[in-house]
Amino acid sequence: MSEENKKFNYEKVKEATKMLLEGIGEDVNRDGLLETPDRVARLYRDVLGGYDDNPSNYLKSFEVDNKDMVIVKDIPFYSFCEHHLCLFSGKMHIAYLPDEKITGLSKLVRMARVFCKRPQVQERLTKQIADALVKNLSSNCAVYLEAEHTCMSMRGVRTPGTTTVTCAVRGIFKDNLATKQEFLAAIGK
Repeated sequence: MSEENKKFNYEKVKEATKMLLEGIGEDVNRDGLLETPDRVARLYRDVLGGYDDNPSNYLKSFEVDNKDMVIVKDIPFYSFCEHHLCLFSGKMHIAYLPDEKITGLSKLVRMARVFCKRPQVQERLTKQIADALVKNLSSNCAVYLEAEHTCMSMRGVRTPGTTTVTCAVRGIFKDNLATKQEFLAAIGK
């Protein structure tokens, strides 16, 4: 097992996939399913391997003489609901006011995606991203997520198209209504 995947157990995921297929009445030895456990393990390593990565590694910063708001908006994301292991996906918007340091714009996305690659609830995901920004970059930040949850759209209440919105604000985004409104207007909310 590589250092990058020290927590993800590929063989256990393959075996669990076989058991699931058997549990729903499938023959795991039929032609179409022979490679499915391996494919599923690769998929889950890609989309749920977030415990093997440290989000703080992405928020390396450098000094600048800038205190103006930075916003990266309309970032597509997906994660898996920890209650049903169903997909939820949507758009994410991240803003911060530099405290005399900035990070690469793609680094914000990479950091956030580490948290997305863990079984989640949207509320915690939003908070984790904001808290990582405070810890590593700026005490003044805002994170806004809007997502559709397949656990609501394809099962349970079966309401496709329903969007859940979560927002975490820190520092001046929380304490100053004008700053929060500037952010919301910039992301079209």
